[in-house]
Amino acid sequence: MRPSGRKTDQMRKVSFERNFSKHAEGSCLVKFGDTHVLCTASLEEKTPPWLRNSGKGWVTAEYGMLPRATGDRMKREAASGKQSGRTQEIQRLIGRSLRAIVDLEALGERQISIDCDVIQADGGTRTAAITGAFIALHDCLKWMEARSMIKVEKVLKDHIAAVSCGIFASQPVIDLDYLEDSAAETDANFVMTGSGGIVEIQGTAEGKPFSQDEFLTLLGLARNGIDELVALQKQTIA
Repeated sequence: MRPSGRKTDQMRKVSFERNFSKHAEGSCLVKFGDTHVLCTASLEEKTPPWLRNSGKGWVTAEYGMLPRATGDRMKREAASGKQSGRTQEIQRLIGRSLRAIVDLEALGERQISIDCDVIQADGGTRTAAITGAFIALHDCLKWMEARSMIKVEKVLKDHIAAVSCGIFASQPVIDLDYLEDSAAETDANFVMTGSGGIVEIQGTAEGKPFSQDEFLTLLGLARNGIDELVALQKQTIA
């Protein structure tokens, strides 16, 4: 039995609240159980210097955790003058994931910055951030389309979502919360498109190496979970 009482293939309750931020072109408060992440999408009419006059746009991301998102207060990274390696790794993952489903030429010479701020953490913050960031990005593009700047169907090629899977108490499980994540024998994050394409897989054995059969089981759990998430995304933006 999982600490939460969920079945091995059962995800936490997932919800999306659109237009959470008044000022951003697109925003979404995403909840994976007790993990809550605010995702905002901001449009800039410029590109990074290396893309100037290329005809292409850019999608990038920043990620952070509020000081009391966890059980003990964390110092703000700004107070130390630099981001942690974990923060940099996660925000690069979010950016790569979103760019995988965006036609940068169709976007034009513009940049969309996605900010993912963890309000409350209970495991799976990066997977929740990616999944909610898609909604914020979609709504930013709809904002642009309403102003005759782009056509969403030309810019957005697919859905993108992410979920964690792992081996906990010798059982493959999906969508690990903190209690499971902190004691997992194997921990993996899967980022996939709505059409089934794999964007990124991060997998680590915390002790005993995992087998190919176990990996394929985790991949199957992830595929089913991402199908559920994409269905919820479609329902949310319909």
